[in-house]
Amino acid sequence: MNRQSRSRVPEPTASFWVVKVLTTGMGEAVSDFLVTRFDPVPTVLLTALVFVVVLGAQLRLRRYVPAMYWAAVSMVAIFGTMAADVVHVALGIPYAVSTPVFLLALAVVFVVWHRAEGSVDVHDVTTDRRELLYWAAVITTFAAGTAAGDLLASTADLGYLGGAFFFAAVMAVILGLRSARLAGPVVGFWAAYVVTRPLGASIADWLGVEPGRGGLGWGSGTVGGITLVLIVLLVSALSVGAGLPRGSSVSNGPLRRESGT
Repeated sequence: MNRQSRSRVPEPTASFWVVKVLTTGMGEAVSDFLVTRFDPVPTVLLTALVFVVVLGAQLRLRRYVPAMYWAAVSMVAIFGTMAADVVHVALGIPYAVSTPVFLLALAVVFVVWHRAEGSVDVHDVTTDRRELLYWAAVITTFAAGTAAGDLLASTADLGYLGGAFFFAAVMAVILGLRSARLAGPVVGFWAAYVVTRPLGASIADWLGVEPGRGGLGWGSGTVGGITLVLIVLLVSALSVGAGLPRGSSVSNGPLRRESGT
């Protein structure tokens, strides 16, 4: 059995990035829906409990199971959005402060991970410690991406659609650097992972908020429901092929890992 087939997390194929963006949009919409319709304090606490239970179940599997993995990512998206909003709204910490703090925390996670394991490559997530470090990085990327997206929206006045175009352009730059081999696969992956958070959230906000705030007015509940259904359908399709050897499918896209790297 090769190292890639033993990884506990998915290969970053095109389908991975589609589901990833959907989970970020779903997390933004569902979080907004819950905290605006229910008492925020018990809602955040209950969500935190569900998040811990789901992530614990994922860690106990010690292998990649599409449904469980994406359930964990979805809960990171929902709870991560709530946590980032609490830091700003409840504690009054400005995005200009929280954004660099979260980015610094992410850098610390990567430094610790690299020192402990010699690599932060997602293809090497084959042990308990590596998986814990991986999820620490995932959680921190969501916090950093959320704060960065809100900072841009509050300071640059781009609006939700403008913000979506901005982060789509950043993603295009990352893809271009990878295609030109000016950025390595590991750096490219994690840079894209951070950017997909504000990209998906900006799209979800644009679809959900009322026209007076620059959106289409679908409502956060509708957007959350639609994205959740799409996630379930795509993950179900991934689960059907999960029994195939990891290397039996073609990993498309410039963010894939080249052989020998």
